[in-house]
Amino acid sequence: MNILVIGSGGREHAIVRGLAASPEVKNIYVAPGNGGTALEEKAHNVEVSSPLCFAKDHAIDLVVVGPEAPLVEGLADELRAAGIATFGPGIDGALLEGSKQFSKDFMFTHGIPTAAYGVFTVDEREAAYACLEDFGAPVVVKADGLAAGKGVTVAATLEEAREAVNECFDGRFGDAGATVVIEACLAGDECSMIAFVDGSTVLPLAPSQDHKRVGDGDTGLNTGGMGCYSPVPSVSDEQLVQMTDILNRTAAALVEEGIEYRGILYAGFMLTEEGPQILEFNVRFGDPETQVLLPRLKSDLAQIMMKTACGELSGTVLEFSDEVAVSVVIASAGYPGTITTGLPITGIDDAMARQMKPEASLHIYHAGTKLLKTDENSEELVTAGGRVLNVTALAPTFEEAIEVAYRAVENIHFEGAFSRSDIAQRALLKREQK
Repeated sequence: MNILVIGSGGREHAIVRGLAASPEVKNIYVAPGNGGTALEEKAHNVEVSSPLCFAKDHAIDLVVVGPEAPLVEGLADELRAAGIATFGPGIDGALLEGSKQFSKDFMFTHGIPTAAYGVFTVDEREAAYACLEDFGAPVVVKADGLAAGKGVTVAATLEEAREAVNECFDGRFGDAGATVVIEACLAGDECSMIAFVDGSTVLPLAPSQDHKRVGDGDTGLNTGGMGCYSPVPSVSDEQLVQMTDILNRTAAALVEEGIEYRGILYAGFMLTEEGPQILEFNVRFGDPETQVLLPRLKSDLAQIMMKTACGELSGTVLEFSDEVAVSVVIASAGYPGTITTGLPITGIDDAMARQMKPEASLHIYHAGTKLLKTDENSEELVTAGGRVLNVTALAPTFEEAIEVAYRAVENIHFEGAFSRSDIAQRALLKREQK
């Protein structure tokens, strides 16, 4: 197969590496890719103005759309209309992520468990304030549209909640914040579950748990994710069955709505005392969840993606490693605010070479990097984003995976680099409490 992957982050690097492992894959074109995808076997970074034209000109067998924005804009529909197999939902299905209001209304209509909510437009500011008072603090405020994972505020006080509403209505998130969704705050452990969906068939991957806050102890601003781990010790067998049932019910509801959904369905869950409830849906692989899930996936990723795109998942079984995966994000100084790019990165080769545990493996995925030519014969790897690298370790235990990941982090350097020091510590705590 010749495959075109759309995207430039750590998620896409993990996808590219997973695809490259398939003997059925010949070439992987990554648009635009990053410094890591440029170095992967079978992969070629490309600049693409029209994915459709590129796919036709390069005999592309499968297009994999990584980020949410192109899906919400209808790229999958355009490609499928031209007869090109595409991994990713069409514009109707992408509304599950593209509009928080659509998603909440969809869940309410189909009896999918989620928090109580209210929806308000920019000219309903006072009504939004009243809703906050009704729910009380803590309360959740969400920009309706896409906001790069930063449009959600879990407000501890009503004053903070009103400020979050004002930020949305006053233009911090552009058009995405013109409508606000206010939700009751659910209590419990948070985790996510991602599934391949080809319409009627749902194949869930293992649960994973992200660390959204920028600082240790889940403090500071929300980010796109500072680290992740899988499996999740706090998820019981009963909860796993319930979460899987919710994913199946969601897929069935999409069919009932006449929405042809082929791609990833990501469910963010809160494990409440009343059972798992949906916090949000995403319509693509999570980032950094992908960086712990795909290294554990033993099945052929290219085959699964093609079957998903073609509606042929029925009868397919996913095979997973029993190993633990822990991923630590190395970020640029100032993230998730203003950052400096173009800083030289060193130590990646040293980190790989010093991974001395034979029972463990180390995977370093590039998120915000690029290769700069220093002369005709050499290139330099530099920073190009807020989240720069994902350092992922697989090992038999959480303790070993944490040790391997952080030992690698210590060997990687660029000016202002930082990471959280407590990734996966909650997994150790939850395991001990069981």
